[in-house]
Amino acid sequence: MAKVRATLASSRRKSRKAHFSAPSSIRRHIMSSPLSKELREKHNARAIPIRKDDEVLITRGSNKGREGKVVSVYRLKYIIHIERVSREKSNGQSVPLGVHPSKVIITKLKLDKDRESILERIGKGRELKQKAKGKESN
Repeated sequence: MAKVRATLASSRRKSRKAHFSAPSSIRRHIMSSPLSKELREKHNARAIPIRKDDEVLITRGSNKGREGKVVSVYRLKYIIHIERVSREKSNGQSVPLGVHPSKVIITKLKLDKDRESILERIGKGRELKQKAKGKESN
């Protein structure tokens, strides 16, 4: 089978280099989280880049099932910090635990003008894809 996208490397070495040396704008896209079933139906989108003040539910790991608000999006480390998800250090200090955005589900979005336009754009693209698929099967 031929390469799907000429600009994307299929080599493990090159893919890892691209991932770990990606600029912040591309990291934002990589750090997307799936939407909950209700939001998926409402906005006709599967996932969206995570942002501060979104409310999420952790789906994997030792904190599975815990909910909270995103306190910070740490693009450099590819993690997000969630309210009340922390651990105690040996000196008693509390430090936030990092969670990868793919391991959470967004339950409530912080919507503004830009975010709504992004969701609208994603929805339109998905509708066009559905129409094309419908024409193809006929």
